[in-house]
Amino acid sequence: MLATLTLTVRLGTVGCTALAISFLAGCDRPASSGQGKGDLTLCNSTASRIGVALGYQDASGWTTEGWWNISPRTCETIYKGALSSRFWYVHAIDYDRGGEWAGKAAMCTTDKTFTIRGTENCTQRGFKSTSFFEVDTQEAEAWTIKLTDPGEGGARPK
Repeated sequence: MLATLTLTVRLGTVGCTALAISFLAGCDRPASSGQGKGDLTLCNSTASRIGVALGYQDASGWTTEGWWNISPRTCETIYKGALSSRFWYVHAIDYDRGGEWAGKAAMCTTDKTFTIRGTENCTQRGFKSTSFFEVDTQEAEAWTIKLTDPGEGGARPK
């Protein structure tokens, strides 16, 4: 069975992202049939609708993509196949109650659906500079990120 690593992230504000890592052996999806195949899945454990943007580096350079709209208490695969990088970057917005999951890595976004190449000079190129938090997948085959409400697990903001 494919081992899945799960990262739980509490709702925070820019600069106050809190992280807690929990490891799960076995998962509720079928084992991978090909070596190196995996998915990046994001679970919304909150009671709100959230929007998610993703940043990553591949052979062509840096890319940011968004927005995935994820219903309350559901999971979505936001990157299918072999993970192209050990480090991934996430920014999420709580549409219903406000707030965001953010970090220290600045990447480019827009308000509408987007795929943007490069992370430099966002505002000069007509994009927003948005704060993303870093996820170290530890080179796992599959990775799940779980976003939670402030009172549901995870570490407390500093």
